[in-house]
Amino acid sequence: MQIALAPMEGLVDEILRDVLTQVGGIDWCVTEFIRVTDRVLPRSTYRKLAPELFNGARTAAGTPLRVQLLGSDPKCLGDNAAYACVLGAPVIDLNFGCPAKTVNKSRGGAVLLKEPELLHAIVREVRRSVPAAIPVTAKMRLGFDHKDLALDCARALAEGGASQIVVHARTKVEGYKPPAHWEWVARVQEVVSVPVYANGDIWSVEDWQRCREVSGAEHFMLGRGVVARPDLARQIAAAKRGQEAGVMTWSELQPLLAAFWLQARRKISPRYAPGRLKQWLAMLTRSYPEAVELFARVRRETSCEVIDALLGVGIAPAEVSTLQTLEADEEALSALR
Repeated sequence: MQIALAPMEGLVDEILRDVLTQVGGIDWCVTEFIRVTDRVLPRSTYRKLAPELFNGARTAAGTPLRVQLLGSDPKCLGDNAAYACVLGAPVIDLNFGCPAKTVNKSRGGAVLLKEPELLHAIVREVRRSVPAAIPVTAKMRLGFDHKDLALDCARALAEGGASQIVVHARTKVEGYKPPAHWEWVARVQEVVSVPVYANGDIWSVEDWQRCREVSGAEHFMLGRGVVARPDLARQIAAAKRGQEAGVMTWSELQPLLAAFWLQARRKISPRYAPGRLKQWLAMLTRSYPEAVELFARVRRETSCEVIDALLGVGIAPAEVSTLQTLEADEEALSALR
């Protein structure tokens, strides 16, 4: 069994990937999607969205990273995939599941599920463009506004050269509304010979057990569930072995929360760092009553120094000065634009 960490744009960046993979149970993770339009993206884009590429394509905990591309131009996607491999990507993943309206309007993500022929062309070109030893994988939903083409899309991906397919068991229109239609994962697996991962609505070990029974899947991708319960992958891995893993307590989670905040403080300008913490805390409120209390205290807080005190962490003045300088530079650049 393989357990993957989902590539949730705007949420699971390199900071959260680092923290969550430290907990254990996650076999591999994926970058937020890298949007490809009409050119090969510069090295700086990959460094920003996939900094692990410059550390052996692994998180600090040693978890392998895949690079996910999103777009609709087969040739341009192929060129970018080839460049990502030069930078060290061990696997290229293709996004055909993003439900965001802005992405779909620009012909990216789930909207491409209306065009199985284009899916095939994209995967085939990317497969042709990267070294034979580099796997090409794909993530899809069950369709855009209906499921009529789900099996055709899965066949298109597999026949184009995808060696694995992750199925988020809902359409774009269904978004994240429960339930996830796990039975469709089984239907997809029936028509393709490559491994199919089940994704969607796995919030607990019990959900995983039901998903496994309904979908027949051997492999799983966790998204919001593992963000809300950081030890979920570890619990599931233990359950698969017939063991029971102890549930992570709030006191055990606190050092990870502090580590997350320290990284956010060092990598994100003071203007935006509090928002990243609040985003994760809001998810943690689903699993931890203590997170509800902490979230209430920081919800309207904009001072990084106050949040430092609440979390019991400190940051060197020199680091703060550097971040403030970076923020000033960003403002100057914005003014010039």
